[in-house]
Amino acid sequence: MKKTTDSAVRRQLKIGDVILENNVMLAPMAGVTDLPFRLICKELGAGLLCMEMVSAKAVHFNNKNTEALMEIHPEEMPVSLQLFGSDPAIMAETAARIEERPFAILDINMGCPVPKVVNNREGSALMKDPKLAGEIIYAVSHAVTKPVTVKIRKGFDDDTVNAVEIAQIAEANGAAAVAVHGRTREQYYSGKADWDIIRQVKQAVRIPVIGNGDVTDAVSAARLLEETGCDGIMVGRASRGNPWIFREINSYLDTGIVPERPSREEVCDTILKHARLQLDCKGEYIAVREMRKHVAWYTAGYPHSAKLRRMVNEMETYAELVAGIQKMFLESGVSHAERE
Repeated sequence: MKKTTDSAVRRQLKIGDVILENNVMLAPMAGVTDLPFRLICKELGAGLLCMEMVSAKAVHFNNKNTEALMEIHPEEMPVSLQLFGSDPAIMAETAARIEERPFAILDINMGCPVPKVVNNREGSALMKDPKLAGEIIYAVSHAVTKPVTVKIRKGFDDDTVNAVEIAQIAEANGAAAVAVHGRTREQYYSGKADWDIIRQVKQAVRIPVIGNGDVTDAVSAARLLEETGCDGIMVGRASRGNPWIFREINSYLDTGIVPERPSREEVCDTILKHARLQLDCKGEYIAVREMRKHVAWYTAGYPHSAKLRRMVNEMETYAELVAGIQKMFLESGVSHAERE
């Protein structure tokens, strides 16, 4: 028990004046890390929840669709709200405008690889313009009192591997921490993440460095910490349909023991809870359609999961969704350990 307590204290992470209970975080993912999913991940041990990215311009021009993206529930705190944009003045004005909202940390997106963001000189495109990147970080960090962090990539492409330079610029301009995804923008999410670039960044700055990329389970999370010396772990795609990864990583880092994978009952209950949260937040029409992709992730690899996905894609009501999930899990007797 003493080992667990000491380890838990050791894994507390301070970002600015915010102290996280542990150093395992949910990465921001557009279309994934909405309020319902964040609440699930919080319950299962995520130390920090990162919200879907929000356009600073959209907030600046009072776009109504961004309001739902910024909804925060008291039970999920602490939360990191992520802005993206390329205009330092608009980024700063937006940051100051929303600071009263109950997020703990404000993150600047300099890692998004999608064309519609990059083509606007936003997201990972900012890594090609270190001067502008520094101006944005300075403007935002001086516009708010809350800690400002920056999420970056290894570089834009193999000819522009400059994560160390951008991290140093971030530190010099007021960032309280930096998260590094070990892939370039050109890689998107393919190939192997370069953990050595995370190690280089850690050695180059004094602020906390969060490692991201190819953390798929508890063992890989521990290996990332060991090989890079980074201060925290950010889990992205591996959490989709698998929020238990936070519980497993925390257990392994604290005790050296990976808990058993969830039973079929727990998986079923979690999917249904996720669906209820979606229903409460977004109404039946959107909730059922949003759950289609989540059900596909939750059930990937199960026997007959392809059939279930086809069924779910045809469902129109919450009642149909519940009945389909219960039929698969409670009548088939398939356990989580029996994935194909």
